[in-house]
Amino acid sequence: MGVLVAQTVQAADDMVLVGGVDPMGAGHELSQYVPGADPDLKVSGHLAGALEDLTPDVMVDFTSPQVVMGNLETALKAGVACVVGTTGFSDTDLQLVRKWCQSRATPAVIAPNFSLGAVLMMKFAAQAASFFEYAEIIEYHHEAKKDSPSGTAVKTAEMMAAARPNGFADPPTELQRVPGCRGGVGGGVHIHAVRMQGYVANQDVLFGGPGETLRVSHVTTSRESFMPGVLLAIRKVREQPGLVYGLEHLLEA
Repeated sequence: MGVLVAQTVQAADDMVLVGGVDPMGAGHELSQYVPGADPDLKVSGHLAGALEDLTPDVMVDFTSPQVVMGNLETALKAGVACVVGTTGFSDTDLQLVRKWCQSRATPAVIAPNFSLGAVLMMKFAAQAASFFEYAEIIEYHHEAKKDSPSGTAVKTAEMMAAARPNGFADPPTELQRVPGCRGGVGGGVHIHAVRMQGYVANQDVLFGGPGETLRVSHVTTSRESFMPGVLLAIRKVREQPGLVYGLEHLLEA
């Protein structure tokens, strides 16, 4: 994702790629990964130093839950706006990032999913939630995804719960032969996470009513699907008053 984001920024007419940070690739020429990049640019292994030397307007982070909070604190402290596609944030994490944004007067966009189709899928699921008593979420991701359930599934469940204050039906299972087979519960919705080769990032939201079911589905076939949303966030992040959580807020702006 980092390489694809860098290549996308490099190709954008209204942006300049000023550097990249990756401890595993430190010292390599950035043009090895991003054709057309300034041949004098080297991949940095240290974020704070890179931000000080390169003075970017925006940092884009697609790293891991283990390091993203430290990256955000470093960038926001330096006055660099942040666009984050890393998932795995807790409510406490988001509250802390919001405080950093306010104290530094520096904005950030954190999006569980940058795909425009996925954002619409979540919106449609929230609309349907008020009409159906039964609902479940099944999300499918590649085998290397580091967190489960996905940030998209969690965000979808939150939006559905907000649209249905009285909650969804949760019939008891009298005999559960395999512990956890009914999935975890987020926002009052059962969520099932599949990790398997062959997937990129898919999600089905299932609704049930008397004599019918409704499936709201989103299928990703390539990581290129995330790039229009990333570019949108880069272009709009510095206009935001603080932390924006979810790409849908930028679509409405």
